[in-house]
Amino acid sequence: MSTSTGATGTDITTDSVRELLSDSKVFPGLPDDLDEDAELVLDSLGLVWLLHVVEERYGLVVEPSDEDIAGLTSLRRLTGYLRTAQKGGARDDA
Repeated sequence: MSTSTGATGTDITTDSVRELLSDSKVFPGLPDDLDEDAELVLDSLGLVWLLHVVEERYGLVVEPSDEDIAGLTSLRRLTGYLRTAQKGGARDDA
């Protein structure tokens, strides 16, 4: 995982990631109340858009490896990945 952080002071939360995924033009078919453990499949365009919005909103530049991308299979895992990146790469297993 390669990251660069900006100082926005706003933490990434499950609800904020759920909100980002609620854009039906980019993520058609995802429910607004997406369960944290429901299977999540991000195509490359959706992932690029999501990472762009994360950079715009949080000042966080994330360049996930192929291994990282393969692990982004649920809202919970995606949120955990982004929170870990936001904290400078320190694991957030809580």
